[in-house]
Amino acid sequence: MGKIIGITGGIASGKSTVTNFLRQKGFEVVDADAVVHQLQKPGGRLFQILVEHFGEKILLKNGDLNRPLLASLIFNNSDEREWSKQTQGKIICQELGSLREKLAQTEDIFFMDIPLLFEQDYASWFDETWLVYVSPNVQLERLMKRDNLSNEAAEARLASQWPLEEKKKMASHILNNNGSRDQLLSQVVSILEGGDTHARD
Repeated sequence: MGKIIGITGGIASGKSTVTNFLRQKGFEVVDADAVVHQLQKPGGRLFQILVEHFGEKILLKNGDLNRPLLASLIFNNSDEREWSKQTQGKIICQELGSLREKLAQTEDIFFMDIPLLFEQDYASWFDETWLVYVSPNVQLERLMKRDNLSNEAAEARLASQWPLEEKKKMASHILNNNGSRDQLLSQVVSILEGGDTHARD
């Protein structure tokens, strides 16, 4: 059985920088968002469920899901968020679980990038959990810049997620991304080599 490491963070915290680096180093990284995208494509397990629930208004002319519209329908309604968590969450969990079992047979060590790792109780799946952390003001600034959002819109997006401060208490390792990309990746190398395991701020 291979060693399984869960990676998480928050929006605009720099998680993809870490996962891209790990892939370059030859590690297998399962991307939960990419798995969800596959499941939501026409013919995927989630596609029909979503169309049945929300109606054809969530489809683009080419038959694909209108993801921004779908996200706003779920994001802006607490009942829909709960429905999505229960319905989509269950299928996503099954899909990720089968990928995890498959990779555990072939890999000595592999990673799973799951944005809602703590929120949706995935932590018990992993030998270690890594959190890519940024301070709240840095996160807000990067999100506004990255997605061209107003301060208010960015704060609303952040408010819909657990604060990174909360996740800090739960993670095995904390990768501080308040500095440069090189500083972040040197922490990754350090953990992989068994060096300083808690790069605190």
